[in-house]
Amino acid sequence: MVAIGENILWLLVLIGVMIMIHELGHFWAARYFDVKVEAFSLGFGPRLFGFRRGETDYRVSAILVGGYVKMAGDVSSLEPATVDNEGKPALALPASGSGDDDARSLLAKPRWQRVIIAAAGPVMNVVLAVAILTGLYMFKYEKLSYADLHAVIDDVAAGSPAAKAGIRAGDRIVRLDGKWNPTWEDIGEKEVTGAYQPMYLTIDRNGKKFDCIVTPTLSDRLGVGYAGWDERSEIQLGYLEPGYPAEKAGLKKGDLILSVDGEPIHSPARFSEATRNSGGKPLEIEYRRDGKTYRVTVQPVESDLDGPRRWVIGVAPQQKLHFTTIRLSLPAALRASLVENAKGAFLLVQVIKGMIERRMSPKNLSSPIGIAQMSGAAAREGAPEFLGFMAMISLQLAIFNLLPIPIMDGGTILMLLIEMVMQRDLSLNVKEAVFKVGFVFIMMLLAFAIFNDISRYTRG
Repeated sequence: MVAIGENILWLLVLIGVMIMIHELGHFWAARYFDVKVEAFSLGFGPRLFGFRRGETDYRVSAILVGGYVKMAGDVSSLEPATVDNEGKPALALPASGSGDDDARSLLAKPRWQRVIIAAAGPVMNVVLAVAILTGLYMFKYEKLSYADLHAVIDDVAAGSPAAKAGIRAGDRIVRLDGKWNPTWEDIGEKEVTGAYQPMYLTIDRNGKKFDCIVTPTLSDRLGVGYAGWDERSEIQLGYLEPGYPAEKAGLKKGDLILSVDGEPIHSPARFSEATRNSGGKPLEIEYRRDGKTYRVTVQPVESDLDGPRRWVIGVAPQQKLHFTTIRLSLPAALRASLVENAKGAFLLVQVIKGMIERRMSPKNLSSPIGIAQMSGAAAREGAPEFLGFMAMISLQLAIFNLLPIPIMDGGTILMLLIEMVMQRDLSLNVKEAVFKVGFVFIMMLLAFAIFNDISRYTRG
């Protein structure tokens, strides 16, 4: 219960900062173009408290998820619905041109100005993501060691796309789709977002190079592209499931795994395979902690955690990476931040594209429930981890808001661009219908994401 409370608290901090920055973008752009701003609200629903400065009511509302800036004549305001003359709820969509009599109404402004006002929110979220990473990199910038950049394969699953392409353990991927010396990050991004799309590879095997094609399939369990290989590296324990055999045996996060039943372990897949194929027999695990080597016997248990029933010990093995930590100057940190955010934006676009093309499963979508859990986990790791997570979510919020979905900023921009091409306003009925469709779509998407998170947690 304590962890759940902490997760909710950090979620509110995360959302509060991002929404505040987002709405400040709309607010500042509106003020710049002399649009009357009636309310600046953190949250939706009934007003709890706040203050008035000038013509604007700065308020905190009851539902602390999201926020809005209410401008005079704003057709997309998420103020509570008005009531029509029959007593039924109605959308607060003023008639086209209803604000023309007021020179400071949003609708009285040229459409290009309204496009800028709509885009200012997502732009501020991008600025936040860039600023956070820039600040972090000026404090600590981690650069991978040269050895970790080598894409050497340790394990190839039988019958997998990699195995069918003739790839073996010990092979090194030296070219991916024309790019020489790709890292595992490059390969992983291409793999998870590229189900059913060929990966053109050059393989180095004992000094001899040859070309091959690997086409990832869509993993039913993971919902992403799957090639069936695993990298060769040192393996450490990540998350340990409370109450499971690994934790009870005294293993801890960060322990370096050396061998299982005498077999050297160099990939997470091989470690998981050794556990899964144990048949319930005790496993002798050799590991290193604080420079000392230990051995422990762990008794696997049957579990359907995150999939069909199998033997598990309750750990998440992961690659141990070696970093060189340095501090960057402001210009260098800004450049590194821009590069990292550009990579993140490209990856998210590829994920969205993959879902639309059914090359990735929408089961990977997370709702505020999942984001709360990740927020709490990041906060418990420390301030840099939480800030890094905030930067990532802020960038994702910006991109999602720019999608051409009605009631989102991207939908507003799209309708304004259509009106600019048509050189006339869309009818009130069209705008109202589009708004309703967008609202229903967003609610259905949210419900689906909540179902995903609940399903994951009930299984786990």
